[in-house]
Amino acid sequence: MTPDIYVDSDIILDLVIGRQPFVAEAKRLFAMAEYGKVKLHTTPVVFANIFYILRKQYSAETIKTNLKILRQLISIIPADESSVDKALTSPFTDFEDALQYHAALDNGMSAIITRNLSDFRFATIPVMTAGEFLAQFNS
Repeated sequence: MTPDIYVDSDIILDLVIGRQPFVAEAKRLFAMAEYGKVKLHTTPVVFANIFYILRKQYSAETIKTNLKILRQLISIIPADESSVDKALTSPFTDFEDALQYHAALDNGMSAIITRNLSDFRFATIPVMTAGEFLAQFNS
């Protein structure tokens, strides 16, 4: 069975802007999606955050072109009112991470891939870096 994996903005930015030393792991993760070994998912707010961050360096047209390419490898899951309500009452200190976590949980994700592990210490599903996921998946 192909695992459904939630990917946060750090991992996507690692891929899109080639952040070292993380880009190699991000490329491997997205290659796994390309070959059907995993299904990658994120939320609309992550796409909005990525656009916001990249707009300082790139034109809107360039960003949209790259996000359209990325959309071929990653699906968008809803972060609905249930996810918001759960995030508002969760013990997470970072609201954005709480929202992402509850969206992932509500949509049946197997794990969350992030570089911000400390903000997910209350998670009940596995939370790991791309490198940790790749090592676990390939073992």
